[in-house]
Amino acid sequence: MNNKIKLAVAGAVLSAASVANAGIVIPAGDWTLDVNGNVNAFVNFSDMDKGKGGNNIPAANGRLAGVEDADGEGSTVGINTGLLPAWLGFTGTTRQNDVDVSFTISFQPNVSDNTAAGDNKTPLNRQAFVTFGDKSWGTVKLGKDLGIFAGQAILNDMTLLGVGGGAGVSGGATTLGGIGSGYIYPAWKGQVAYTTPNMNGFTATIAVTNPNQVNSTVTTTAGVTAGGQLNQDRLGIEAQAMYEWTGDVAGKVWVSGASYDVTGDTVNDGTVTTTAEIDSYTATAWDIGANITTGNLGLVAYYYDGDGVGTTLFGNLGAQGTGGKFKKRESDGGYLQATYVIPTGTKLGVAYGVSNLDEASGESDDDLIEKNERWTVGAYHPLTKHLNLVAEYNKITSEGQSSAYENEQDTFSLGAILFF
Repeated sequence: MNNKIKLAVAGAVLSAASVANAGIVIPAGDWTLDVNGNVNAFVNFSDMDKGKGGNNIPAANGRLAGVEDADGEGSTVGINTGLLPAWLGFTGTTRQNDVDVSFTISFQPNVSDNTAAGDNKTPLNRQAFVTFGDKSWGTVKLGKDLGIFAGQAILNDMTLLGVGGGAGVSGGATTLGGIGSGYIYPAWKGQVAYTTPNMNGFTATIAVTNPNQVNSTVTTTAGVTAGGQLNQDRLGIEAQAMYEWTGDVAGKVWVSGASYDVTGDTVNDGTVTTTAEIDSYTATAWDIGANITTGNLGLVAYYYDGDGVGTTLFGNLGAQGTGGKFKKRESDGGYLQATYVIPTGTKLGVAYGVSNLDEASGESDDDLIEKNERWTVGAYHPLTKHLNLVAEYNKITSEGQSSAYENEQDTFSLGAILFF
């Protein structure tokens, strides 16, 4: 089965939710082809309210909670995929000249579309990579796959089998899970990565990665809005170290980090800035986490810290600037999660997550996001070996730098996810 899906649905997420150990395995000469993936769909009922100040935080300023419309209507309903898109993956493996070789290509179609014809959604293409290596000296990966920094955060999030945050739009592609309310999205990145062999449970990965473009808001001396983008002049650097163990108390601990250069964009609102208004900085982040399982109880604890990385997406709202000079914003957050398998096989879970963003030195922006906070309560029941029924309640609160700006969203979701 695709390595990322295996991590997501096996020990990393909900070990009691029964799934196959592999997809549809087809021998093909020197190759073994594994066809794998999932289909999931959820009905989401959301209610969105203005908070204590009655002022909406602009979506561009980092708000995750939905808002009431101009008529005060804040209730929505929709059928969407959850945090995981529907997934069709193909992995081929072989061993040649004492080297293990594999390829993975995957497609992610949508299960819902709210346009008139219902066919306007564009499928995602999240993976296309090759690997080669040996258990004696490690593995090299080249191509597009999940980012390394914060990758374990999303793979250990129980809402990977459900919805989490971001379910307020009917016919949307995927929801957010705990992205932006507990961790930064690792994203899908072109990369050249090396992973060491497993040394009694310890592994390490280091990679150079494609700097995916994300804007940061900057105000120039001309008073117009410019952007800061992850700089294509330098590849990103991401790394992770992890230790796993088995036994009556099993688990893993990990640390990871990332570094990217950011430079000012020279085009904004049709106006070209002067070269004196272009500035750059380095965005860095690190995290630490643990997943512990004993008997029917599972516990996850995760924390991240960033300088210039912003919130939700890496680099989003990471800096503020005047006259083209950047001032980095600091951010941090994390989540705590507890799950327990009851005698029916149903896994019950509760999680709390938060992502914080500080203003830059000297900055005063009341409607800039300060905190996105999430509570999740979920039930995940293995109806069959491959099919899980899911019920979740998620509460998202978005607070601005001023207490006058706050939005809240409550979402109840019912659905199912099938792995093959």
